[in-house]
Amino acid sequence: MTVRSRQSQTLPVLLAVVVAVSVAPVFRTRPSLETLTLADDSRNYVVRFRDYRRAEDHRSYLEEELGSGGGGGWRWIERRNPALAFPTDFGVVSIEDRRRTVLVERIGRLGLVRDVTVDSSYTRGLFFDGGRSENGGFGRVEKRPGKIFTSMSFESEGVFDSEGVFDSIVNSSTHRGRKLTMDRSQVTSMFGAERLWSKGYTGARVKMAIFDTGIRADHPHFRNIKERTNWTNEDTLNDNLGHGTFVAGVIAGEDAECLGFAPDTEIYAFRVFTDAQVSYTSWFLDAFNYAIATDMDVLNLSIGGPDYLDLPFVEKVWELTANNIIMVSAIGNDGPLYGTLNNPADQSDVIGVGGIDFNDHIASFSSRGMSTWELPHGYGRVKPDVVAYGRDIMGSKISSGCKSLSGTSVASPVVAGVVCLLVSVVPESTRKNILNPASMKQALVEGASKLYGPNMYEQGAGKLNLLESYEILKNYQPRASIFPSVLDYTDCPYHWPFCRQPMYAGAMPVIFNATILNGMGVVGYIEGQPTWNPSDEVGNLLSIHFTYSDVIWPWTGYIALHMQIKEEGSQFSGVIEGDVNVNVYSPPPPGGKGLRSNTCVLHLKVKVVPTPPRVKRILWDQFHNIKYPPGYIPRDSLDVRNDILDWHGDHLHTNFHFMFNMLRDAGYYVETLGSPLTCFDASRYGTLLLVDLEDEYFREEIEKLRDDVLNGGLGVIVFAEWYNMDSMVKMRFFDDNTRSWWTPVTGGANIPALNELLAPFGIAFGDKILNGEFSIDGEQSHYASGTNIVKFPGGGYLHSFQFHDNSENSANQNILQASGMAKVDSSILGLVELSAGRIAVYGDSNCLDSSHMVTNCFWLLRRILDFTSRNIRDPVLFSDSAKKDFPMYEENTRKNNEGNMSNTAARNKFGRSIYFPGFHSREEVDEPLLAAGQWFIPFFVAVTGK
Repeated sequence: MTVRSRQSQTLPVLLAVVVAVSVAPVFRTRPSLETLTLADDSRNYVVRFRDYRRAEDHRSYLEEELGSGGGGGWRWIERRNPALAFPTDFGVVSIEDRRRTVLVERIGRLGLVRDVTVDSSYTRGLFFDGGRSENGGFGRVEKRPGKIFTSMSFESEGVFDSEGVFDSIVNSSTHRGRKLTMDRSQVTSMFGAERLWSKGYTGARVKMAIFDTGIRADHPHFRNIKERTNWTNEDTLNDNLGHGTFVAGVIAGEDAECLGFAPDTEIYAFRVFTDAQVSYTSWFLDAFNYAIATDMDVLNLSIGGPDYLDLPFVEKVWELTANNIIMVSAIGNDGPLYGTLNNPADQSDVIGVGGIDFNDHIASFSSRGMSTWELPHGYGRVKPDVVAYGRDIMGSKISSGCKSLSGTSVASPVVAGVVCLLVSVVPESTRKNILNPASMKQALVEGASKLYGPNMYEQGAGKLNLLESYEILKNYQPRASIFPSVLDYTDCPYHWPFCRQPMYAGAMPVIFNATILNGMGVVGYIEGQPTWNPSDEVGNLLSIHFTYSDVIWPWTGYIALHMQIKEEGSQFSGVIEGDVNVNVYSPPPPGGKGLRSNTCVLHLKVKVVPTPPRVKRILWDQFHNIKYPPGYIPRDSLDVRNDILDWHGDHLHTNFHFMFNMLRDAGYYVETLGSPLTCFDASRYGTLLLVDLEDEYFREEIEKLRDDVLNGGLGVIVFAEWYNMDSMVKMRFFDDNTRSWWTPVTGGANIPALNELLAPFGIAFGDKILNGEFSIDGEQSHYASGTNIVKFPGGGYLHSFQFHDNSENSANQNILQASGMAKVDSSILGLVELSAGRIAVYGDSNCLDSSHMVTNCFWLLRRILDFTSRNIRDPVLFSDSAKKDFPMYEENTRKNNEGNMSNTAARNKFGRSIYFPGFHSREEVDEPLLAAGQWFIPFFVAVTGK
């Protein structure tokens, strides 16, 4: 049987069939399932097949190819849930540990099998307490590699006070005033839902799938609960937590105190989380398949996480939307940090929702863009798509009555309720021909009201506007469009960061990544090449190279603009304006005869200035950054216990956006290097800025940088991080989900690689993990898990301070317990002039990184830049007491930090061995077939910019 699809005649062969290969101790079947007694030495996998078949057919195929279970080391597990009545793309099998390497490899080579992945478990709190956990450390990890679900809602009282949770790094557009006191206005009235109700639109005959914690059948707030299904291992359909009930209430409740948007919507409650807030990939895949088979119209998922490389999950979401299910998902509660979008809301085919308060300020908890799939070589997309009220929203309690919650998981059902209401506006006879994930997103983003203050990576298109979206849908005809449809360098702050720095000749390409929304069909194509059509002759100074989707599927694609000013425009000052035109076409709809096509327009308004002098230009190395996923990349500050991962992108416009704004305010022009060090002209830049880098360097890069500094006069600034092998080994932990040990692939930074790069200059970092306070010229600073300098050339200036060395403590899971520990004198800042160039090194990047910043060191960066770019020497930094007449070298430096990285470290992505299989350390290659899948998407998006 072929894959089920409402658009099967045009659906590309991108869908996969899945078999979950189960590990007994973690996969717990419901009492209604076949009960199996499995050994403790077995684990779960997901095996994806190439086509849909009955579960028994998949079982027979595996038994024929592998032999029947039992003595063969594997066993099929029956799944008796509602999806059993339909062809499936996965089954559940147990594989014993003693046979797993052989069997996983053998299964992966079978002709009908696409790939093999772990059946991940998701364990996250659905109710966010709004605070920072004091637990954690290396011994008690709350967030871990693999699929992660962040908390999505919390009780409104007593959290996020007037000063905000993230006090030191709160974004300028975040509301910090007095908490709004109100009489809990109906959120429905704030959007004017009554206007549509009065016209007879109430969400009738719209099938709404709510993936959450379930709902009680006799709940008095709901008039139209059509079906409740349980996909967990617990024998209940009821909601015992209250989250699913609350979400359903916001969408379709009819209690006078907590009205929902679409009270006549048909509710289909999918219970995918247990009372312990646990779920599994296989549960979601079964439930998603059932949603497709039963023709759901809208699906709300108020849960998400940073792992966009859980391919079975991500690709199943693609399949859902390809089957014309409009998916709405919360963007995450990891704000006000940038680069914290959650999956699946960060997918272009999903409506990603951020949160605002009743004063129309972006909620401090709401995650910010840009998307990070495309990094380090490309540029992220604009997300969220829209924002909606998400603070102090009223919804239904478990049994009766109403309560208030906050979070983006509250904002998500607000949008989902609006979507249900808007779906009911379109007559059923034409609904399927007009409504789809793209056309609904077009109505929402084009109808949204732009808020003054937040930028597009905070608010997306703006605040949800139900009535404007209604007007768009009333007369909607299938078409394609681009979101955002305008890039305006003169419109600040909305078009930040582009409006913060004008373009000029000779700069690195500026990349703008926009989304193509194709309401004409699930599949589309770009006809010919996109074209740049300037408004006047001066517009020909702008050169644009386009990269874009070969196939626009499902419903969405991307177009990336790589923009540069031609050399003949080096003295031009002014504004260039014009349109980018993209011709999109789709195959005819069912029963249609001709292609559907139209031209999308992206309007550009670019500010241009004469090329600035070399001393004002800084080049930021983005190319050598690695983030989570695909590897267990640990956080930079070991003081932070509740988040063990480095997943915010490490980009100028994500967690270094405050530093970027500071450099622009100081008059510097900052460009991004997305290619090796061999690919830039050093004569154009005063300083190369290397911050918190995890990748390695080619020999050719090392040689070129040496020449650029010594002969070309390039300045280099390095902000490093901790790297300690003992601590990294002790940071690893046993994951009960995969029954495997997880080991960091590097430290906070790749110190061995940086030492290789700096070796020609006689500079090296050590392996200490230093914490403490210090002061330079009255500027108080915090050193957070930074490293020390152990080698430095004579004639340079070296600054040392007293710090706690937590290397041993961190290795023993006791990072912060430094009381009573003796301080050690450690060198952390070095500055030296070498021939024509200048170099400055500092052992900690947390003071530049807004993720977990205690105090910033922007003052120090400015003084260092004065030296590296213009040879202006601050009298304090270049005091006689700091000068070293002879080279410094600490002989007790650990050997492993002077050469190449050990087995746990990531290798260079080109020309050297790549090691990330299953995110494990080299000695534990447990899922060899996982590696290719983990790297496919980052490689694809890095090349294409999608």
